[in-house]
Amino acid sequence: MNTVCFLSLVFLGPAYSQTLYASKNPVPVGSNVTLSVQGVVTTGAWIFNNSMIVMMYPGNHIISTNWKDKVTLNLTSNQTSLTINSLWLQDSGEYVLQDLEGVLDRSSVQLSVQEPISNVTLKAQATDLVELNDSAVFTCSASSGTSVSYAWLNGSSVITGSESAQLSDGGAKLTIVVTRYDQGPFSCNMSNGISHEVSSLVYLKISYGPSNAMMTLLPMKLAYRTGDNITLSCSADSSPAARIWWMFDGMDLDKTGPQLHLQNVTESNSGNYTCMLHNNVTSRFSSESKMIRILSPVTEASVHIVGSQPILNNSFTLTCRTTGTVESITWMHNWSPLYSDETRVLSMDNATLTFSSVMLSDNGNYSCMASNAVSNISSQWFMLDIFYGPEKPWILGPVTATIGDNVTLICHAPSNPPSSYKWIFNGSVVADTFTYVTPPFTAEMNGTYTCMAHNNITGKNSTAHKMITALSPKKEAVEGQLYTLTCNVTGPPDLLTVDLNWFKNGHWLQVDNQTTFFTDHKNIMFNPLQKNHSGQYHCSAMNAVSAVASPPYLLLVKFGPETPVITGPEFAEIGTTAHFNCSANSYPPSTFTWWFNGSEVANSSMLTTAPLSFNMSGAYTCVAHNDVTGGNRSTTVVLTVVGKSDNNSTVLVITNSSVPIQHENFTLTCEVTGPYEQIYWLKDDMHLNANTSTTNGSMSNDIMSNDTMSNDTMSNDTIQVGEHPSAPFSLLVNYGPLSVHISGPGSAHMGSMVTLVCSASSRPDCDFYWYVNNQASILSTGPAITFPALKPHEGNYTCVARNPVTDITLHQSTRFVVVGERASERATFVLPQQPLSNNVRTVPDFSLKIWLYFSFRKKSAAGQWETLLPLQSWVRGNILFS
Repeated sequence: MNTVCFLSLVFLGPAYSQTLYASKNPVPVGSNVTLSVQGVVTTGAWIFNNSMIVMMYPGNHIISTNWKDKVTLNLTSNQTSLTINSLWLQDSGEYVLQDLEGVLDRSSVQLSVQEPISNVTLKAQATDLVELNDSAVFTCSASSGTSVSYAWLNGSSVITGSESAQLSDGGAKLTIVVTRYDQGPFSCNMSNGISHEVSSLVYLKISYGPSNAMMTLLPMKLAYRTGDNITLSCSADSSPAARIWWMFDGMDLDKTGPQLHLQNVTESNSGNYTCMLHNNVTSRFSSESKMIRILSPVTEASVHIVGSQPILNNSFTLTCRTTGTVESITWMHNWSPLYSDETRVLSMDNATLTFSSVMLSDNGNYSCMASNAVSNISSQWFMLDIFYGPEKPWILGPVTATIGDNVTLICHAPSNPPSSYKWIFNGSVVADTFTYVTPPFTAEMNGTYTCMAHNNITGKNSTAHKMITALSPKKEAVEGQLYTLTCNVTGPPDLLTVDLNWFKNGHWLQVDNQTTFFTDHKNIMFNPLQKNHSGQYHCSAMNAVSAVASPPYLLLVKFGPETPVITGPEFAEIGTTAHFNCSANSYPPSTFTWWFNGSEVANSSMLTTAPLSFNMSGAYTCVAHNDVTGGNRSTTVVLTVVGKSDNNSTVLVITNSSVPIQHENFTLTCEVTGPYEQIYWLKDDMHLNANTSTTNGSMSNDIMSNDTMSNDTMSNDTIQVGEHPSAPFSLLVNYGPLSVHISGPGSAHMGSMVTLVCSASSRPDCDFYWYVNNQASILSTGPAITFPALKPHEGNYTCVARNPVTDITLHQSTRFVVVGERASERATFVLPQQPLSNNVRTVPDFSLKIWLYFSFRKKSAAGQWETLLPLQSWVRGNILFS
């Protein structure tokens, strides 16, 4: 028996702890391991699980019997180690090196001796499972191995313990509630410190679904048109594949398969389509539904009147007639959307539009648009024209009439459609048109003329009255006589006129020694009347509350005839004819007679003689007579008839080859037949010095035109040797226009008539064209233009004068403005000698639409002012110009 003595030494002083290292840890069974520590321990002990292995003391050591063949102690200059050979599993535990000298104190290491893992096996309790119904149970095992840990994988994903995956038996068993994503492959990895091994792969067959059912429509639309083809496709996630069948509005269609084809659909195919899915393994069902709308397209929309016609202030209804399936209707008025308001109400379906009280502002274009999900169509524009009237008529015509004249009365009442008219006098219908022309006026025709307007649509009548007073026959305005114009002013007697003025051609009238005002300017006297007194006259009256102006009166002074002027030859050959023309300045134009040897030979301004004989030489007299003035004037010309030349005689004829135009070259040629020595030219019986050779028988010169040249004639061209004069040649130079002048007012009171007259110095007379405000279109032709003084007629008036022979054009412009407004009181310009009716003209068959900016009123018998034409009222129909 061996006895071991232990010597316990107590080291007083600092002690140091140092780590004990194993050459490898863990270590397989049967392998070797070395435990070492830095530093040299000469006195101490190696201990395993509190059992002594080696006892060391200075210079020697003792190994325990149980370890004698298994361990080796190694001491070097800087290290102490212990080698253990052929390790067994029971060699696992704590190894301690105790330094008894206290230098290193106590060091330890936990050594693990393990057996390697081999033959890892993974088994599943079942592999054919149903999602969410079944659990998969896996067991992982090995034929050998100690201190094993387990790792579970689903494919490359690590499985950890969770609510759906539970680990048991130290991790060797895995239980999961399977889903479709748990098909594997599953594997387990067994490992310890010295080895690891992965099991073979295990796959699961998971039956699932049907789920996530989905239906698609091709083509995909919110709604379909009748006649379309539609394909419905149904699918779902399912294993094995689900059986699919179709239902329509809950009824089985006896159709199976993933697709349903609808061909040439009609509205009856609209409804709810359902695909049903069933998995015979999982015993689960699923479905998906789609609502399909099939609509007939809208093919017609039109606007129609419902019930009565549109009459002002009455109720009225429009409807939108449609064909097809209509889901919505919208209305437009003059290209703007129309909505219900206080006077226009749309029905619930917008199919009808009702006007509670139709107004003129409702006139215009209406359309409706009918639509559904697959189509829309708009109606054609419906023109709404409100019927109204007749409103109060107004009558245009004179208030006085000269006995023997015809009076024209024009009646108009704003109305749609245009009214029919009747004129009533003394209880009898005298006309059934809007214009009434009286027979020659008599004293018995004094009285009230009534115009009745009737609208056959509205069924309404309206009347107006006109009082006409007969006047004595007129006195002509004849030059040299006394003549008077009178301005009559009517109005309330308590408002006295404070100012009265006269105008001629739009300008203030100036008095002179032949023009005199009297009776507070109400009368103007011409003494004597001269032809330059002709023109447009009007008077204006003003008091404290109003200002009015009379319509214009055109005074045309009758005068003449002045001394006639005769053009024609003084010499003519026997057997030829002579032509004479007589003219005289006169208004109205004169009549003419020709006299020879005390006998009348012609009764017109032209005289053409019979073939001349010698006894037809003598004085020819032209007498001009004015039937109005009674004046006669005469002029005489002497004609000498000369004999014909024989073959040995000399004959001279003056010819021309062009038209004589001012400032242009013009040639007269003296054609000579027979012998001659020299040719002389005479003008107005005076020798003419020409600027060309007198041997060639021609004369050339630039033609000039002025006050004397405009009537120049080449005449009495006579050879100096012998009595052989040519027939006279009358030369009338064509010229101009040299100047253009516009006469007439530059302004006028609103409602009055205005006449502008254009004149030009020219031969022959010019053609005249009127333009306004630089517009390209011609406003009027002729020397005079007449229009009412209204705001739309303001502007620049241009007269273009063109000479048709010289082709020269000249123009002149004048500015016209409207001043003031016609007041409610009316000033009438009355001339007892010549009534206004003589100056009234109507434009037949000519309709205008004019915006009137004024109103006419008259005073009733009761003393109340009555509006004849409302302010700013439309006027349709024939327009009277005066």
